[in-house]
Amino acid sequence: MSRHSSIPFFAALMTSAVVQAGEVTIAPKPFTVEHSFSAAALPAAPVLLKIEPEAWGAFEITSIATHGAKVESGAVLVSFDSEGYTEKLEDTRREVAAGELALAQADLEFKTMKETAPHQLEAVRTAAKIAKEENEYFIKVRRKAAEEGAEQSLKRNKQYLASEQEELKQLEKMYAEDDLTEETEEIILVRQRDAVETAEFALRMEVLDHERTLKVLIPREAEDLANKDRDAAIALAKTEEELPRQIQMKEAELVAARTAHTRAKESLAELEADKGLFEFKAPADGWFYYGGIEEGRWTTGEAVKALVVHGLAPVNKGFASFIPADSALELVAFVDETVARGLSVGAVGGAVVSGREEVSVPVKLTALDETPGTDGLYRATLSAEWPKEVVLAPGSTVEVHLLAYEKADALAVPNKALTAGAKGWTIEVKLADGKTERRVVQRGRAGKEETEIVSGIEAGQVVVVP
Repeated sequence: MSRHSSIPFFAALMTSAVVQAGEVTIAPKPFTVEHSFSAAALPAAPVLLKIEPEAWGAFEITSIATHGAKVESGAVLVSFDSEGYTEKLEDTRREVAAGELALAQADLEFKTMKETAPHQLEAVRTAAKIAKEENEYFIKVRRKAAEEGAEQSLKRNKQYLASEQEELKQLEKMYAEDDLTEETEEIILVRQRDAVETAEFALRMEVLDHERTLKVLIPREAEDLANKDRDAAIALAKTEEELPRQIQMKEAELVAARTAHTRAKESLAELEADKGLFEFKAPADGWFYYGGIEEGRWTTGEAVKALVVHGLAPVNKGFASFIPADSALELVAFVDETVARGLSVGAVGGAVVSGREEVSVPVKLTALDETPGTDGLYRATLSAEWPKEVVLAPGSTVEVHLLAYEKADALAVPNKALTAGAKGWTIEVKLADGKTERRVVQRGRAGKEETEIVSGIEAGQVVVVP
């Protein structure tokens, strides 16, 4: 129904007669169904202020406009302390730079190890081979040769001593045949006696060396060579097993360095993405409101208490709203299932503003959710033709009256006259002889006081009302 219908909207209040207990004569008359509910006047295009950071989490307020303030385009609505963020940003940049160097070093070490590992393994194999060959050669050849050499050295010293002793003996015998030993002969004898003494000393030393060589040096060398052979074999086995693992570890370190560097760069990118979150400015002329306007609801709650200087603004949640000056106010309501089922888009009616009850604001239902929200209520959106004399602040509440159904010549009975039974809905009708009978009827739409009857009764019949 439009505002210019032949039956005004508030005619329902006049045409619904007050029913008294007794009898009612059925006659065609206008029948309407109206639904009333509260609605909030909200801007159609609010700008929600919400901090949605990628990384930073602490937004301490340094300045904030007052609630309901009228602001000009470009005005600072709220600003936050960015000192801690700036320090974190610089630290992360340095971390990325250090990670770049660490990654380059890890890459170099991996490549170097991969290239040099075969050479290292070959060197260890060669050392093990040489140690084994030296040990085997000592066991098979050199030990016996060393022992024989010691024996030969001892033998030579013994022979040398015997030779010197024999020569001294011959000289003494030769010079003893002369009656007088000449000075030259005495010198020769002295020299020979010194030679014998030296040979005796050399023999004694050789005996000691011979004993040490056989009992200490050769066994010690044998043990040393055996140990080197054993240790070289162990080193080779260890290197053969360890080198591939070391290469894998270096590769893992390289992968870890790459991963750490990638994450550091991602963290830096996320932090840099938060750079623009420390100040909100008005995108146009308008009003600044504390609390969020989302999904047709203006919510404040405990979060609004933090909207003071040094307070911490909530993140990932609307904490304030900017309302453009040219944003039209629409009405948003949340109705229960009974009301929602009785309404349809296009329904018209009026809204009453508290304190200005003499003014009726024409409204029209423009949208109605088909499914309820989590609270079981259905969202309804209405347009309004606001008169100049009514200036509402966003968030104001009005009382809406919508005409859900209208028929000019309906047959209706008082709700009290209807009874539900096994056969359906029935009413008690008075007959011509004064008696009554119960008849089955089919209901139409139901109002607060009366219900439309679409079949089962006729105009002029009298219905008994308990």
